[in-house]
Amino acid sequence: MFLHFLALDPYLEGHLWHDVHNRLTSVIAELLAPKIAPKYVARVEPYTVKDTSPASEIGITYPDVAVLRHDRVEEPAAVAAYGKATVATEPDLIIPTEITVRIPVVEIRDSEKNRLVTAIEILSPVNKREPGWSIYQKKRQKLNAIGVHLLEIDLLRRGRRVVLDYNLPKSHYLFSLWRAGTDENAIWTNSVHQPLPILPVPLKSPDPDVLLPLRQALDMIYQRGLYQLSIDYDKEPAPPEFSEEEKNWMRQLMKT
Repeated sequence: MFLHFLALDPYLEGHLWHDVHNRLTSVIAELLAPKIAPKYVARVEPYTVKDTSPASEIGITYPDVAVLRHDRVEEPAAVAAYGKATVATEPDLIIPTEITVRIPVVEIRDSEKNRLVTAIEILSPVNKREPGWSIYQKKRQKLNAIGVHLLEIDLLRRGRRVVLDYNLPKSHYLFSLWRAGTDENAIWTNSVHQPLPILPVPLKSPDPDVLLPLRQALDMIYQRGLYQLSIDYDKEPAPPEFSEEEKNWMRQLMKT
């Protein structure tokens, strides 16, 4: 069974997120390529960041980086008389202090000179908490300063929003477009029970925007990823916890 959420399936925000992120980036480039050719091309370009505060993601998007020992068995040598132990007690948990994260980005470039025109960034957990949040803010400012449009897709409910506007309505997901040469962000908010927006993707003036159908993109990765084989809908999705009203809505969805 695979539940057809109107927005992103929240069960994909956990250990499947890295695969979702990679596939969605590739599909977005695939959908845009015929719309912008031959004047522009859509490329997937990865960059890496150092996640120096990975502890909050262990067991969520980093399911395999910590080793937890259950029911520790005391070895005879480890419990020998004081001063005669020969084996150290093994730790309960091993947590890395730094993880290298690969983040793919869709880049739209002009075909003639290969200049970057638009960046489409699907936000990663590392972008939404410190120190990655501050690093990403500098990247946003730099792209705007060099005349690049920035379309941001935030499909993660947890973490700090990268758009600094405390008047935003409460929502699970957020999409923003910062057009080059302006000081304004266009914002779309979205919740798990709402249809996803169709987003404009700007090009160089005077060329008109092209449209990005997120729903179509997600449907394509669902079909290709076969995520239903890795999801247990009897368990709770990745944090943060949904409200009781939202949980009731999802229970009804599971019955249909």
